[in-house]
Amino acid sequence: PDTDDFGRVFRNNAVMSAMGIPQITAIMGMCVAGGAYLPVMCDHILMTEGSGLFLAGPALVQAAIGQRASAEDLGGAKMHSQISGTVDFREPDDEACLHRIRALADKLGAPNPSPFSHVPPRDPLYAAEEIYGIFSSDPAKQYDTREIIGRIVDAGEFEEYRPEYGETLLCGYARVGGWAVGLVANQKKHVQTQARGSDQKRMEFGGVIYTESAEKAARFIMDCNQNRIPLVFLHDVNGFMVGKDAEWSGIIRAGAKMVNAVANSVVPKIAVICGGSFGAGHYAMCGKAYDPRFIFAWPTARYAVMSGDSAAGTLVEIKLKQLEREGKKVDEKQKKELYESVRRTYEHQSDPRYAAARLWVDAIIDPAHTREALIWALEAASLSAHLPEFRTGVLQT
Repeated sequence: PDTDDFGRVFRNNAVMSAMGIPQITAIMGMCVAGGAYLPVMCDHILMTEGSGLFLAGPALVQAAIGQRASAEDLGGAKMHSQISGTVDFREPDDEACLHRIRALADKLGAPNPSPFSHVPPRDPLYAAEEIYGIFSSDPAKQYDTREIIGRIVDAGEFEEYRPEYGETLLCGYARVGGWAVGLVANQKKHVQTQARGSDQKRMEFGGVIYTESAEKAARFIMDCNQNRIPLVFLHDVNGFMVGKDAEWSGIIRAGAKMVNAVANSVVPKIAVICGGSFGAGHYAMCGKAYDPRFIFAWPTARYAVMSGDSAAGTLVEIKLKQLEREGKKVDEKQKKELYESVRRTYEHQSDPRYAAARLWVDAIIDPAHTREALIWALEAASLSAHLPEFRTGVLQT
């Protein structure tokens, strides 16, 4: 196995990554057996339709374990982009794949003293004021966060990372005022996704972080640190998914991985709280405790451990059980008064003005001025050229 130092190729992949040397791989054909590890050890993985990536092909799989599977089901581009989450970008053909490589290479940062990529800015493709008609502060209403992003970034260009995997978090590369950025945004539109280990589809709720979306975001955040690309977080998050299915899928482990990546990031981090930002979801999206260089809030922002209604329902239930143990009875009127009292307190304290008065947010901004605020923040961050070494410590994998 070590003839001509063959095994050292894998080692070199890992060492070059640790040295900060960008590696982009394109799978434009069959990539089988040991060779399948090579692209996966690179920073960015692109794969064209009709290509294959697997440890063993259909014939060997059938001979070894008696399982029949087509090359597409076993390791096709669609499977690896939607189910395994291995591929970052699925492309229709070689030409599109090469175009994507050029777009990714265009945004790579440079060593000190010019740490971040900057080119002449281009205006957004759409008017910023259109955000008013897209965004909804009603947590029950859906909207496509890509539409918000399209009104902030240069020329509406957003190179989305693993767009078919972990779809309740949008990750991707863009430019804002000419500055290269990595965007992490909560998708508020519900999505139908392929369940792991099953042929069934499942519904995932917008604004909720699932196992796959946390894993995707963690990898993306680490890539941005590796390539010296500042991070921008757009918050509208209810929190992490709960329940038996979520626990079985490893939601705690995946969430810890994302929080670790955010906590140890060395590139500038800028957060914008658009809607809700609750609980552990706030932490994972680079809340105040995770040292964003700047944290902005829209007037529609809500910023707390949980929403007023959720907090009131939970705390009232706890209080009622306490009173029952003490032998006290509470009528419906008292329940309602208690509920409203808790809800009002939470609503008041989750208002962005409450946070701004305590310096928890740096500014409350008009949604249509988000782009200008980000450009100002990125320009300020660029004045500090030194970036320490990026290290995460032990990651739960």
